[in-house]
Amino acid sequence: MTGIFVLAEHRQGQLRDITFEMLTKARELAEKTNAEPVAVILGKDVREHAKNLAEHAKKILLVEDARLENFNSEAYQRVLSHLIKEHKPVLSIIGHTSYGVELAPRLAASLNIPLATDCIDLAFEGDTFTVTRQMYGGKVNAKATLRKSESYMVTVRQAAFQAQKPPAPLNGQIIEVPSPLTEEITTKRFLEYVLPPPGGVDITAAEVLVELEGA
Repeated sequence: MTGIFVLAEHRQGQLRDITFEMLTKARELAEKTNAEPVAVILGKDVREHAKNLAEHAKKILLVEDARLENFNSEAYQRVLSHLIKEHKPVLSIIGHTSYGVELAPRLAASLNIPLATDCIDLAFEGDTFTVTRQMYGGKVNAKATLRKSESYMVTVRQAAFQAQKPPAPLNGQIIEVPSPLTEEITTKRFLEYVLPPPGGVDITAAEVLVELEGA
């Protein structure tokens, strides 16, 4: 095995918590395989984020480009497709967020690799890769085996894994990769962030959710 890619998600100058949750799981998987955790960060002026990620991953692939300043699934797909083809990670982990839900299916389809979405657990068992997903509103956990492939892709649910720092900083190597983008993205463009109203509760960060019937 080679690397386990984790796509670092950042928004408005901040790395999102799910990035560190995914890196924690990637390190756990790496301990049981011959792979190594690799953080991938795309953006503009995100080198400081790469330095932060270096504490959590063995390698950091950094692609800086003004066209990556804000998330654009078309731009991300082109860059990630290039990186995955070149480095051939055994697994690529993306957050099951508004970013990942739009990006992962089109990326996996373009690369013709198996994709499982909204996962709450991941495991390599011998030469097979399995995922756990919830069904029937979270009442049943279903374990699935993906078809054999040299590379897999998953999106993972926020807060599915507890973010933990490694026992000691990994001092990962930051590798700056030239942007493979050669033209402007005209099919879609970023307009603005629309923030939720103040005082809202982030249910993705809750440890327990209670559903009331008949209320």
